[in-house]
Amino acid sequence: MYAQTKQTENINRIWLGYFNQLRFSNKWGIWTDIHLRTKENFTDNLSQGMIRLGLTYYVADATKLSFGYAYVNDYPADNHKNISAPEHRIWQQIQWHTKYGKNRVMQYIRLEERYRHKIKNDDELADGYNFNFRLRYNLWYEIPFVKNGIEPHSWSFIVNDELHINFGEKIVYNYFDQNRFFLGLKYQTGKHSNLQFGYMNLFQQLSAGNKYRNINVLRFFFFQNIDLRKK
Repeated sequence: MYAQTKQTENINRIWLGYFNQLRFSNKWGIWTDIHLRTKENFTDNLSQGMIRLGLTYYVADATKLSFGYAYVNDYPADNHKNISAPEHRIWQQIQWHTKYGKNRVMQYIRLEERYRHKIKNDDELADGYNFNFRLRYNLWYEIPFVKNGIEPHSWSFIVNDELHINFGEKIVYNYFDQNRFFLGLKYQTGKHSNLQFGYMNLFQQLSAGNKYRNINVLRFFFFQNIDLRKK
């Protein structure tokens, strides 16, 4: 048996994202994030759109549990050139925040149950779904540029890495799914909102095992944290 030749595809994309965490009581809140991603050459066509919703339980102000549903639309691609392919995800997550002086760290562990619609050919979806689990670990580190730490109209430096691991009966060659490494800047637009932008490298192993994607991403994310509790 001969070893398969490793094939790596290099792609350039733009990712746009909106995140909202709304807290309506001491213990409960709502998670929302929306994404749109281009396909290649930064601005050519679309690769994916997604909306994720969840219910959040606050164990403490710095620790929270979330669970919910995400709908993902994969726009036409190599094996479904004339149709979009939907995916349904159930997800559960624990997220926690830590402060080291004025620097901040955010981490989460997320479990996803992924139901991806089967594809018959370039023009038609098949019946049923392919299923697998995916585990994600996200580490986010923020270094403010000002002495007082994070405040409105201030800037910070961001380092972020997220590892994705696949598992389940259908996973054979790509238990490692992908790694996302991000370097960028954060501008605190207000007391409860900020804009983050910068460069992300996404390295992904495809299901064949010997095929990889190296994706250069210009990432622009806007975050809002809304607290509806009475002061």
